[in-house]
Amino acid sequence: MSDKARILFDALDLDHDGTLTRMEVMRALREKGPTLVARGVIPPWGVGDVDASAALFDAADQNGDCVLTFEEFATWADRRFGW
Repeated sequence: MSDKARILFDALDLDHDGTLTRMEVMRALREKGPTLVARGVIPPWGVGDVDASAALFDAADQNGDCVLTFEEFATWADRRFGW
């Protein structure tokens, strides 16, 4: 799994509990998205509005438990962003 996936996951994990929730992802992308794009962590098209952030979470949540582990997130992010 890529280092970029780890950097992005850690940036989105606002409460630092090692998992991501839908609200956490939406809030983090809204607050940190432009900075993450500027740092090259995520492509510009990876940051969108609230609906796009929710869709990102839903696509990554393959088991439907409404929580993303790093492994689940990294598998999706590496494939989605081509890392």
